[in-house]
Amino acid sequence: MTTPSAATPPTATGQVHDPAPAQAGAPGGRRGTLGPVGLVLAGGISVQFGGALAVTLMSRVGALGVVTIRLLVAAVVLMVLCRPRLRGHSRADWGTVIVFGVAMAAMNGLFYQSVARIPLGPAVTLEVLGPLTLSVLASRRAINLVWAALALAGVFLLGGGGFSGLDPVGVAFALAAGAMWAAYIVFSARTGRRFPQADGLALAMAVAALLFLPLGVLESGTKLLNPTTFALGAAVAVLSSVLPYTLELLALRHLPASTFAVMMSLEPALAATAGFLVLDQALAATEAAAIALVIGASMGAVRTQVGRGKVKKAGR
Repeated sequence: MTTPSAATPPTATGQVHDPAPAQAGAPGGRRGTLGPVGLVLAGGISVQFGGALAVTLMSRVGALGVVTIRLLVAAVVLMVLCRPRLRGHSRADWGTVIVFGVAMAAMNGLFYQSVARIPLGPAVTLEVLGPLTLSVLASRRAINLVWAALALAGVFLLGGGGFSGLDPVGVAFALAAGAMWAAYIVFSARTGRRFPQADGLALAMAVAALLFLPLGVLESGTKLLNPTTFALGAAVAVLSSVLPYTLELLALRHLPASTFAVMMSLEPALAATAGFLVLDQALAATEAAAIALVIGASMGAVRTQVGRGKVKKAGR
């Protein structure tokens, strides 16, 4: 799983992917993409329902405890599957993967602190602003001012003109998580250029897990060792990390990047659905409209970025 550039549209987990160009244009039309589209949808649903499960688990071990279990289990699974080589890397390589791991740990920790205070749908909507801002800045096109204005309008609606309806601390955590998501994308790209396959991801996940372990132990202590709690935390790791990575990797072998990225823009809607079904978090009309505006801005930014890439490629 490689990460070619920071300008590549992000996935639900913050990863950026580089689908094979030859396969992206493969014959078969819409019918040929139905299978991969299903895989992407399944991955997105898995991520958001994993997040909803994590919220229910917070009463047992707290937000930091949930993140600790998730990162530990995901790190073990990825290290076993990838078996990354530890020798032969430069200091710059290790520096990049460590910063990547720090960004990953901060992104997860801040996001789970957010969903402990505000509903899942609004939290994901605010978090998406990080990658959206990165996409707008990377593109440097005037049309992206429109997408930025749409996103800001969505944020204004979401906050009822001043975030009076949402916990301001939860809002701040979500926005900070979005900033870390943007940093995650940048260093994911750099790590992908320095490490083969998903080796860099596995090593960064291990770094993130080690960084978070003291925090989880400090907050939850021996509660982390409760078999039921650990099993639920492992389920969160599988639903939110391991399964989505696998499904997205399979889908990107056959799915065009533009289709994939637009589908990832639907994450706030999937999060709101998961929050409603699992956590009974209903949305007000203004909140639903806000999420729709941010989704529209994300889709527009993605389409603009993909179109810019096609123009550059045609001009070479």
